[in-house]
This record gives sequence, structure tokens and C-alpha cells, in this order.
Amino acid sequence: MLAIIAAVVFGFALLLDLTGTTLGAPDLFDWNTLVLIGLLLLALHLAGVGSRVGGWSRGRGRGRG
Repeated sequence: MLAIIAAVVFGFALLLDLTGTTLGAPDLFDWNTLVLIGLLLLALHLAGVGSRVGGWSRGRGRGRG
């Protein structure tokens, strides 16, 4: 999920860079900031943050049944 959000952020950064717009806030939404946000999301995805697989679940414990 984080990789999809990162792809959307990268696409938005590319669109802003190609059109040359700043959305009225040149220091807040420049393409460098969006690329860094995208890289952060990609790094979190590769680290396994937000994945549903793994961890402890209540239904699979020992001593039940």
C-alpha cells in the first residue's frame, strides 16, 4: 500500500515539475519535497511497515482447542 502511495506522490511530483507550477506555496510543495516524501514511503514499504503479513494473531495460539 505504501508503494502505491509513493508512486502517486512521484507522479504528482513529475506533473508539478513538468508544468512548472508551485500550487501557490513554493517552499511547501516543490518537487524536491515530494520526491523526499516518495522516497520515505518507499523506504517504509521496503522495511515492511504497513504490511498485513506476520505478527501474532489471536486465533492461532497454543493451548486452544
